[in-house]
Amino acid sequence: MFSASQSSKAQFLDKARQAREERRELKERERAAVQLQALVRRFLCRCRLQREIRREVEDFFGTNECGSNKRSALSVFRIARKLLFVFNPKEDKERFEKLCRCILNSMDVENEPKVWYVSLALSKDLTLLWIKQIKDILWFCCEFLKQLKPDILQDSRLVNLHLTMLVTFTDTSTWKILRGKGETLRPAMNHICANIMGHLNQKGFYSVLQVSPSSAQTSPSPACAPLLTLKFLSLCLCSPVVAAQFSDNLLRSFLIHVMSVPAIMTHLATLTPERLAVIESHDLFRKFILFLSRESQCRDVCVCLEGSHTLCLLGNLVFLGSMNDQVLEEETAHFVGVLIQMLSYCQKYVSQKKSNLTHWHPVLGWFSQTVDYGLNESMPLLTKQLQHLWGVHMIRILFSDVLSKKLLENQEIAQLPAQPTSPQNSLPMKNLFKRAFQKSASVRNILKPVGGKRVDSAEVQKVCSICVLYQTTLTTLTQIRLQILTGLTYLDDLLPKLWAFICELGPQGGLKLFLECLNNDTEESKRLLAMLMLFCDCSRHLITILDDIEVYEEQISFKLEELVTISSFLNSFVFKMIWDGIVENARGETLELFHSVHGWLMVLYERDCRRRFAPEDHWLRKDLKPSVLFQELDKDKKRAQLLLQYIPHVIPHKNRVLLFRNMVTKEKEKLGLVETSSASPHVTHITIRRSRMLEDGYEQLRQLSQNAMKGVIRVKFVNDLGVDEAGIDQDGVFKEFLEEIIKKVFDPALNLFKTTSGDERLYPSPTSYIHENYLQLFEFVGKMLGKAVYEGIVVDVPFASFFLSQLLGHHHSVFYSSVDELPSLDSEFYKNLTSIKRYDGDISDLGLTLSYDEDVMGQLVCHELVPGGKTIPVTNENKISYIHLMAHFRMHIQIKSQTAALISGFRSIIKPEWIRMFSAPELQRLISGDNAEIDLEDLKKHTVYYGGFHGSHRVIIWLWDILANDFSPEERAMFLKFVTSCSRPPLLGFAYLKPPFSIRCVEVSDDQDTGDTLGSVLRGFFTIRKKEPGGRLPTSSTCFNLLKLPNYSKKSILREKLRYAISMNTGFELS
Repeated sequence: MFSASQSSKAQFLDKARQAREERRELKERERAAVQLQALVRRFLCRCRLQREIRREVEDFFGTNECGSNKRSALSVFRIARKLLFVFNPKEDKERFEKLCRCILNSMDVENEPKVWYVSLALSKDLTLLWIKQIKDILWFCCEFLKQLKPDILQDSRLVNLHLTMLVTFTDTSTWKILRGKGETLRPAMNHICANIMGHLNQKGFYSVLQVSPSSAQTSPSPACAPLLTLKFLSLCLCSPVVAAQFSDNLLRSFLIHVMSVPAIMTHLATLTPERLAVIESHDLFRKFILFLSRESQCRDVCVCLEGSHTLCLLGNLVFLGSMNDQVLEEETAHFVGVLIQMLSYCQKYVSQKKSNLTHWHPVLGWFSQTVDYGLNESMPLLTKQLQHLWGVHMIRILFSDVLSKKLLENQEIAQLPAQPTSPQNSLPMKNLFKRAFQKSASVRNILKPVGGKRVDSAEVQKVCSICVLYQTTLTTLTQIRLQILTGLTYLDDLLPKLWAFICELGPQGGLKLFLECLNNDTEESKRLLAMLMLFCDCSRHLITILDDIEVYEEQISFKLEELVTISSFLNSFVFKMIWDGIVENARGETLELFHSVHGWLMVLYERDCRRRFAPEDHWLRKDLKPSVLFQELDKDKKRAQLLLQYIPHVIPHKNRVLLFRNMVTKEKEKLGLVETSSASPHVTHITIRRSRMLEDGYEQLRQLSQNAMKGVIRVKFVNDLGVDEAGIDQDGVFKEFLEEIIKKVFDPALNLFKTTSGDERLYPSPTSYIHENYLQLFEFVGKMLGKAVYEGIVVDVPFASFFLSQLLGHHHSVFYSSVDELPSLDSEFYKNLTSIKRYDGDISDLGLTLSYDEDVMGQLVCHELVPGGKTIPVTNENKISYIHLMAHFRMHIQIKSQTAALISGFRSIIKPEWIRMFSAPELQRLISGDNAEIDLEDLKKHTVYYGGFHGSHRVIIWLWDILANDFSPEERAMFLKFVTSCSRPPLLGFAYLKPPFSIRCVEVSDDQDTGDTLGSVLRGFFTIRKKEPGGRLPTSSTCFNLLKLPNYSKKSILREKLRYAISMNTGFELS
């Protein structure tokens, strides 16, 4: 019973709870229904109201009655207020456009104050409401500008509409209400405009400016930028900044969003130059520079812009700087510091390696950041802006301290030691120097470092900073590096005055100071080294582009004696860097400095090799002992290897030749080509028909391997009857074969080689392709020439200087100039080309094209220097390119395949690194022997006598006396050629002549000569004659370097017969 009572109670409670829940749910449904009904009614009411308002707006703007443009400002204000109340950008776009046009129309009405929309600003009751309304309208204009594309015609009209609104209500100059008596209201109205601009700026006004105008500014032609866009920019760019009294926040926004628009300042200056005065009048350029001079703020702006847009900001700042001389002069330090920071930031994005993660940038080169290719179209304009940085005007301002320096003058003409005449020089050196140094009444006396200027002085620090700026510019703007260098070298007096400035630095000046800087890792040291680096880069560029007339005769920028001093400084600096171990561990800036100084040094050295300007032994280091260097090379010391790699010219030439011969000997030992007690080298035997020497030699030797060509080759000659000639080849017959082969292939009549006009030096013939397998022939010639050098056999083959440079690989250097080498090919052609360079009139009047017409075997052939060159006229703009293209074609393109084949053959015997230690003239000496006079004492000391002759024999005494006292130097050279086939002595002296120079007493003619016998030797020794040999001439065997001399009875007979023999060239017979 108790349980039943409890159960009924629980059921009752459950029913009561369910009833309450149902009542609550019912109330909730009723309340929800009421809310929904209210929402729907409100939505429908709102939609109805919006429709009514929009209909009212359309009715307002739709009336086309006469005078509709004279609606009152109040009515426009009210209808605008209603439109803004229901405004939806998508639905009300056209209505908003009509509103803007209506407002603008009201501003154009004459003498109707109540119609002018801006008149409401004077109403006490409506002023605040009007200001709020115009702020909203203008911001909606900004919002639309973000979405519009000026490229589309329809959009461009809307852009003009919205920009006109912004122009009209952010500047009071067009407000008719302020004319006449209303002028007193202008300050108040200006304040309202500033208030409006401040509001727009807070909403992101500058970001809108960056989007809209930039699309117009990226065009390479400023005319493409809408004039209204630029007017708007020029009117309202500065307003917020000025109104905010140049606050940091607004300056920052202005720099990031406006000044980073590509070439915007150029467009302003081109299309609305009067508006640029707004920026100048507020001294904004100075404020920009001072704001960015704080490192943290500059970094912040750069980080926001990243690489490409930072460069655009840099371009605009440089352009403004070029137009504000006073600010630039007063704020030089800050201006330079800002540019260095910005360039250094851009440099972080410049990639040294090409990879899939880099992108090409037209100014910065390979770029680690994704490139905005939309900006590429504006790069030509940006480049033009940047060019102001290295233009003459800005260089004069920045380097004013250096350029204002007056160079000391010495009224006495400097006397230099007499210079030896080089065979490459077309003019006697004595006359050249006399003419060069007497050109002016005085010679600059800045030939050596004097010191005396403190490196921590303000003047030095300023110049160092400017040099750092330009050096950073060179390393950052890699794609226009040549433009920058050309700009920096345009002023003839900048580099010599900068050198004079460098000479004055430190207590003693010059070398010691900069060597100390290398060991000090301070900021001051880095700046001083940057100055040296900039000087070297610019000077190297200048000397590279100047021709010989400009360097030696006109002496543009540098006097010749200054080049002597500079080269001495550079030579010592590079030597110290290598020998003191600095280069071994050099990285980054130190390595760049080394390459810069070394590059300038080598340009001067190669110029001196072509045409001497420095004294004898100028390039040698007296404190470097060759024996010490050779010891270190044997131990593989790094500094010795670097010295040989970079500045071998500091080692005397004779020692380098010894080093070369040692390298050859070591390789021979390594390859087993040297006779030892335990082994003999492999010998290659070839049989050569005298009548077909070239053909047989080519067929038999071209098949040999590289090592076989370097090894021992024995030659057996076969005469015309097919009979083997007598004689055993112990290198002598091969020497004769080699000399005869070289004599034949280099004969111009064969047309493998041609001679230059003037000094008749050899180079590959452009028409050598008429020979079958001509490239294989050139490779064979290269091997034969290499074999002669390898074996130390001197051959009398005078090569053109430009061809020797190619043999050394100099033409691959970035500093190589074809024009400089052209005189060694054709001096007349060189004069004609340089006359084009100096032609003052319109070069197009000459009717030249970028092509070269040549008479090839009776046919006129036109060679185009560039694709389509025969249709491209030569003008004043491209004449320098024409000169270089022409020189390059004549010396390289025409003979490219022949030269490559010969070099390939030559290098198969002689390793390129072996001959890199020689200059072009030195390589010629290596091939053809020394061009010095014959040292008779050295020859006498190393002569071997046969057939009874000895050093005290009277005929031998007569011979040496005749050579020393009766023969001229030319006759002595003919005598040497008569015996050895080469008129020049061996480079290292006659001790290195192989086989040794020999003199043999002969009794009979060569065809009866059977060699020395006991009787013939005794008769020769005691001067016993079978018969008087007065009718016979001396003869020679050049393959053995052997002079066959009859035992003459009188000195006069010996002199007469010897002179006749050498002049008639009766030697070259096989013993």
